Order: sequence, then structure tokens, then C-alpha cells
Amino acid sequence: MTSLSSADERALKEILISGFGGQGVVLAGQILGKAASLGDHKECTLTQSYGPEARGGACSAQVIIAEATIHYPYVRRPDILVCLSQGGYDKYGSQLKEDGTLLVDGDLVRSADLSAPNSFAIPSTRMAEELGRRMMANIVMLGFLTAITEAVTVDAMRTAVTRSVPKGTEELNLTAFNKGHDFGLATLKGRRKKACGQGGAQP
Repeated sequence: MTSLSSADERALKEILISGFGGQGVVLAGQILGKAASLGDHKECTLTQSYGPEARGGACSAQVIIAEATIHYPYVRRPDILVCLSQGGYDKYGSQLKEDGTLLVDGDLVRSADLSAPNSFAIPSTRMAEELGRRMMANIVMLGFLTAITEAVTVDAMRTAVTRSVPKGTEELNLTAFNKGHDFGLATLKGRRKKACGQGGAQP
């Protein structure tokens, strides 16, 4: 098998989604993988792990997206780390690449250093509760991830969401995705404004 070129290596994204059983972590990984492979026509792998309990125990989904063949399906140093629980951050936070992007549920992950330029928080669970379905926090987070990282395209993600959620909930889940995406875009805009303001203040 041929090795990845330097350009392919730069294009490869290792993404780890963590949380506890019952948050839809694996489903989030599956939707992300479908968007990358079926929607964006990229190479993609998905692996998952569970803690000792199906619900409430630690779990994670590992997604790798690349332009060329992926020879090793496990995430070693995530480029993007998504933490839906404090336990997920405690377990995987130290594995994030130095210049990697951290996305957390700001209400559930309290110890993350959000002062870092590539660290972002969203109240995904609270936003899902406001829509009437706490279980959609994972979909809100996927919208946020799409806006912040552009690891997959918006159209591919929306299609993957509608094809992956229970029938009859497609529109509500798309609303959740769009809320997360809009929050991400607003967050980036706020960061840019702040950076411009700080830059303008320099002598």
C-alpha cells in the first residue's frame, strides 16, 4: 500500500467525540461519517468504544476523514475533540493535538481552558432542552462542529442528519442542527470582531 503524501496527511482529520452513554455519541459519529463519505465523497472510518455500562458509562466515537486511503482507523491525536461530558474531557483532553480544536458543552464541561484560541463552548444540552428534546444535544453539537471546523460541508451534514434520525423527527433535528450551526457562526464572528478590536488597539 502506498503511504499518504504530505498533502494528504494535512488533509486528514482525526475527530474524537466523547461523552457518556445515552447522549448519542455513537450516532453523532455515524452521522459525521456518512456526511464525509456519502455527501462529501471522502475516505472515512468510524470506530467506537463503550464503558462498562451502556447508559451512563463513558463512550466515544472516533472518526477519521481523509482524501486518500486510511490505513489506520484509530484516532491517536485528535485534530478535533468534542466533549459532551466532563468525564469525556478528563479522559481525552490531554490527547488533543497542540494546535487542535476543542469543542465542549459549556454547561457540562467546567474545567476546560476556553481561553485557548482553538477552544469553543456551546450550551448544546440546554439548547436541545429548549427545543423539547434533550437527546438532540448531539445534533446541536454537530451543527456547531460543522460551523467551527468545516470538516464536512453543511449540505452533506443536513442530508446525513435527515437520513439517520427516527422518522418523523427529521425537521426537529434539522432545527437543532441549524441552531448549533448558527451559534457556531456567531461565535466565530464574535471572535473575529474581538481580534480586530484588540489589533486596532495596538500602537
